[in-house]
Amino acid sequence: MIVKVRVIPDCDENEVISRIGKVLRVRVCVSKNDNEINHVLKSYLAEFFEVREKYVNIIRGMRGKEKTIEITGKPETDLDDIINTIP
Repeated sequence: MIVKVRVIPDCDENEVISRIGKVLRVRVCVSKNDNEINHVLKSYLAEFFEVREKYVNIIRGMRGKEKTIEITGKPETDLDDIINTIP
């Protein structure tokens, strides 16, 4: 499954705060260092979607706030069900 992510750095807690279609807004608790943000984002999304971290890949946007993420390791219907729980 491919999802778009809008990253919001410098927060108190890692969390998915909202979605519009398959565009997720995700807060991550790191400063504005791109490498740290990418690492924490991959780790958090793996936990959120209940897959191993190696199944979360940043396809596009390694240096920006807008990222395209590919998530594998689970059937797409299961991933859709998880996305549909986000308000």
